[in-house]
Amino acid sequence: MLGCLLKNYKIYPEKSGFFICSNYLCKKSMSPKHPSESLTILTDLVLPSETNPLNNLFGGELLARMDRAASIAARRHSRRITVTASVNHVAFNKSIPLGSVVTVEAKVSRAFTSSMEIYLDVWIEDRESGIRTKANEAIYTFVAVNETGNPVPVPQLIPETEEEKARFDAALRRKQLSLVLAGKMNPHDATELKALFV
Repeated sequence: MLGCLLKNYKIYPEKSGFFICSNYLCKKSMSPKHPSESLTILTDLVLPSETNPLNNLFGGELLARMDRAASIAARRHSRRITVTASVNHVAFNKSIPLGSVVTVEAKVSRAFTSSMEIYLDVWIEDRESGIRTKANEAIYTFVAVNETGNPVPVPQLIPETEEEKARFDAALRRKQLSLVLAGKMNPHDATELKALFV
């Protein structure tokens, strides 16, 4: 039985166990992709029902918008069902007033075995001049899963621009830091992270 299984399926080791996928599904969409292929842009207005007593957009509303954009970006990269694994970083640098035009830009910054880091930039547009100002940024992690909720592999990512390359390199350091803090990686094995201090 195991021999038959191994002929038709590929087994991927993970920290939490093993998962499998059919060779056809693995090969079907495993060509490396570029960040631009996952780019997702959501633009919307800030309405009165979405603001706090200071007439600024609720942080939770912005998080929901970012989560939707990140979900679409992850799906475009993996072409699979994706679920939010973590919100690694959110910076509310600038309040977003009522009536603002808000644009959330999301794209995959790095792909690992089954997870994808999504980097998000939030822009607000001046109503009169049309000049865009960066208001916020965030980093989410999504995992691609099959119909039963088990992780499946995703294509690797090839960054193109200087910004994409910088975010790609930093993503590995962020992942190693997360694993070290969770006790899932020995600090001595976090080579990319250690390189920052050597």
